[in-house]
Amino acid sequence: MTPLVLTVLGPKRTGLADSVARNGGSWQESRMAHLTGQFAGILRVECPVECRDALEADLSALGERGLASTVARDSETEDSKGENLSLDVTGLVEQGIGKRIASALAELRVNVEELQTCLESAPVAGHLLFRTRGDVRLPDGLYPTELIEALEKVGAGLNVDTQ
Repeated sequence: MTPLVLTVLGPKRTGLADSVARNGGSWQESRMAHLTGQFAGILRVECPVECRDALEADLSALGERGLASTVARDSETEDSKGENLSLDVTGLVEQGIGKRIASALAELRVNVEELQTCLESAPVAGHLLFRTRGDVRLPDGLYPTELIEALEKVGAGLNVDTQ
């Protein structure tokens, strides 16, 4: 079996799971969302090496129905052997806050395992807050307190929690 990572984007369409199954594949994990009228997702599948070309052809055919996809080999690497950490960052909505958080993570060589962002209503005040949650892996030698301090400098009033 060969592991593949697929990304898909388009109006909601059926056929993705059928294409994987038809080619002897096994759906391992995925993250899917319906955003502003578009279906977007990333998934990891395994399929027999000899079926990879047929699976890619099936996925290409879905493109004719509006579902664009890309296929990449699963290239999981050990970028870091540091501590795994759950991260929850909440703050005021500011222009570029997501980019500044991503830049701070990159500058510290923090490996993002999974990250989700959203806007949500503040519990009492009702105004919008920016929130990002996910799992990261710290590089060797970086302590969680150093990450928290760096992220708190990114924007006014950011609240950073880790586990």
